[in-house]
Amino acid sequence: MHYVSVDSLTKSYGIKPLFTNISFNIEEGDKIAIVARNGSGKSTLLKILAGNETADEGKVWVNKDVTVALFEQEPTFIEDKSVVENIFHHDHPVINAIKNFEILSEAGDVHKLTDAIVQMDELNAWDFDNKVKQILGKLNIHHIQQKAGELSGGQRKRVALAKTLIDIGFEHKHVLLIMDEPTNHLDVEMVEWLENYLSHENVTLLLVTHDRYFLDTVCNEIWEIDGSDFFVYKGDYDNYLEKKAARVENDAASIDKAKNTYRKELEWMRKQPKARTTKSKSRQDNFYVVEAKAKQKIENQQVELQMKMNRLGGKIAEFKKVYKNYDDKIILKGFDYTFKKGERVGIIGKNGVGKSTFINILQDIEKPDSGKVNIGDTIIFGNYSQQGLVIKEDMRVIEFVKNIAENFPLANGGSLSAAQFLQLFLFSPDQQYTYISKLSGGEKRRLHLLSILFRNPNFLVLDEPTNDLDLPTLGVLENFLSDFQGCLLIVSHDRYFMDRLVDHLLVMEGDGVIRDFPGNYSQYREQLLMQPEETVSQKEQPTNNNDDQKAAQSSEKKRLSYKDQREFEILEKDIEELNKEKIMVSEKLNSGIITYDELQKLSNRIGEISQMLDAKETRWLELSEMK
Repeated sequence: MHYVSVDSLTKSYGIKPLFTNISFNIEEGDKIAIVARNGSGKSTLLKILAGNETADEGKVWVNKDVTVALFEQEPTFIEDKSVVENIFHHDHPVINAIKNFEILSEAGDVHKLTDAIVQMDELNAWDFDNKVKQILGKLNIHHIQQKAGELSGGQRKRVALAKTLIDIGFEHKHVLLIMDEPTNHLDVEMVEWLENYLSHENVTLLLVTHDRYFLDTVCNEIWEIDGSDFFVYKGDYDNYLEKKAARVENDAASIDKAKNTYRKELEWMRKQPKARTTKSKSRQDNFYVVEAKAKQKIENQQVELQMKMNRLGGKIAEFKKVYKNYDDKIILKGFDYTFKKGERVGIIGKNGVGKSTFINILQDIEKPDSGKVNIGDTIIFGNYSQQGLVIKEDMRVIEFVKNIAENFPLANGGSLSAAQFLQLFLFSPDQQYTYISKLSGGEKRRLHLLSILFRNPNFLVLDEPTNDLDLPTLGVLENFLSDFQGCLLIVSHDRYFMDRLVDHLLVMEGDGVIRDFPGNYSQYREQLLMQPEETVSQKEQPTNNNDDQKAAQSSEKKRLSYKDQREFEILEKDIEELNKEKIMVSEKLNSGIITYDELQKLSNRIGEISQMLDAKETRWLELSEMK
């Protein structure tokens, strides 16, 4: 089935063209990723397809039977309404029944909940409710009565994602799901669940993502917007890189050929022939075509930068018996660790275990409750935080960087000017004189990152550095960090990024337990899949002491939320009552003294009881495995 046709689409902001004269089609079952630099109009294109923005020129046709669902980077909510009211916004009997059931489950009102269960039975809403529970559970959304306006940035993103996935599940039919950076603010387990969910869900997908493993798992086609050009690549990300490299090589050869022709034709043009025949006029027109081709530039995104890094002394950083709690929540529990020279460490763990708190304590942004953090005298931290770029007043990009330093020192004794360093990180000369307020979200993130690197630190701390960065910029950043001689500490859900740059992981398991795993993220996941979780925990030596390990093992038993525990208790009672009723109905059916009408009613009822028991026992087993 044909979903979307786009013909000669053009969009500009002011004098800046985002994309020019692009055309494409989307068919049912397509799963497509868009790749382009920040500021190239990826998000704008998605909004145009969703009908939220209009193009300057061109046509967009969407099949009338197709529902378009857009997941944006900056979700919007009805701020004074609860999470559950924002998620279940459709006025439909099934949706209303599920919303009522979820609210009563959290409240724990047994009598009203029984009525809600009966209503769910009558509407056959359990299958969809199971899907809803899976989505909410996997995205760690539990406090559904909380007001949307009280949510943190990460919570807003996860609630918006849940709302989008529930919406497309409710639609059932032909849906085009458009997603703009869906993995931002998700921990690694959530990202892996989402990619598995989208891979198996029967949905047509168009997305923008910087997560290359996610892209490879979910998508089978890549579109690239490169200036005014639009390219389509079938296959995975590696195939895209290979085909693009071949294209760039061909373009380079074509430009070299045009340069040779240009030199000859330029000599002819300079002779200024007096008589202009039709033939010479045609040759003159062709000269300008050749000139444009010859003056094209192919930007090299490989960074080779031998920086003159501030010297690292023998002492780097040391944690000694560090404790940190927030009320009843344990972040660090007697943590001991000594960082070594040139160490490359990744930190992983679920959202909320304290990854950001850990790196803030390291940099003396937050204080531990007890214990010591000793930092070497030569250490200069470069802190790339999720807070983003902070400026007192609007200024041009080049001014902002020059306020940090005029030059960047190189190992060979030379230096790069602020303008040269900006160009190295894909800020063209024109962009360098743009006001920061005019940059896209991704361009601001890139400038923030660049400004930290330009300060020439010797211990880089990167907290989710890949969020909102485009794939070309990530390639530049990875090349830079691969050659970085200092210490590197990375918190990231981007598995590809972690695999390429870190040597080992600090795994934050919650309740103050931190394990040191000797390998990258993919190796860690392989080991988890090869062995039961308990075996892995026993074989790997935790960074903390045995008491911490016991605390972690005891905490693993407390996996049910209050809401799940209440549901488990109610299910046990319901199953017991249904079994009693089933026995009673069976006895009446076998008595031989009932009328035909009663026989019909009891036969129907025992069928209903059996269906309800199947559903409830399945859910009971799921919850019992979590206990």
